[in-house]
Amino acid sequence: MIDMEGRVCLVTGASDGHGHAVARALARRGADVVLLGRSPEKCRRVQAEIEGECGKSPAVLLCDLSSREEIDRAADEYLASGRPLHVLVNNAGLVSQLRQENAEGVEMTFAVNYLATFQLTLRLLPRLRESAAARIVNVSSDTYRIASLDLDDLQMQHGYSFMRAYGRSKLAIVYFTLELARRLGDAGVSVNAVDPGPIASNIGANNPGLAYRIAGPLIKSFFPSADRAARTALMVATGPGLAGATGGYWRSRKRREHPLDVDAELSGRLWRISAELTGVDLPSPRGATQ
Repeated sequence: MIDMEGRVCLVTGASDGHGHAVARALARRGADVVLLGRSPEKCRRVQAEIEGECGKSPAVLLCDLSSREEIDRAADEYLASGRPLHVLVNNAGLVSQLRQENAEGVEMTFAVNYLATFQLTLRLLPRLRESAAARIVNVSSDTYRIASLDLDDLQMQHGYSFMRAYGRSKLAIVYFTLELARRLGDAGVSVNAVDPGPIASNIGANNPGLAYRIAGPLIKSFFPSADRAARTALMVATGPGLAGATGGYWRSRKRREHPLDVDAELSGRLWRISAELTGVDLPSPRGATQ
């Protein structure tokens, strides 16, 4: 792992589970960590924990990632701080048993897991470029393999199921990662997706009812710990031999070759839809589908 002393790393969903583990590991390696989370109480608890363990207190950036307005506010706050940004770990995610919509009328899983990643990354990209060499790590999942992108019903108004919604959001993240890497080219900012594998976490704890009361304890008992699961994201964020590696998909600390047979037309359409829903965009790369 490279020396992270003086390097600033922002981790979303850093108050619990995988994001918590990634944030702690980066702080142990000397990084100046910024915890992005929704709950002030949880963020303060992690802040105190890391300060007690590492001797310096991470910054906290509060943000509800289900809200386009909140993401813009948080990005503006970060950019106004003047703080550099060397590593962005887009980790936050949820699983929703029932179909819900955010305040803008967007299906919640798609909004939090994917659109927030798209919007926050592009809003913070100028600072990442200024801080180059910089890295973006997008947390996806192998569930993308069982998913499809129906661009006429991205928000699953018909036939909603929580696994289809979750897998679709993770597939969109893979498409975004590959498309962003192509658009950035050699800009001093790498972007990769990672699958941490199964994790003993609270990701489904927002779901009411018997299903999670049964599944939650089983997940925590039999799945690998968050610290163990975080090793892949940590390697991609800090590995000394990966400074120029971009457009990859990593699992079990290995790069998977050709993770996706990319449909260029679909990729371009997904990007345009995402830009319309978030109000943020990048110029198209040369040769991109319009």
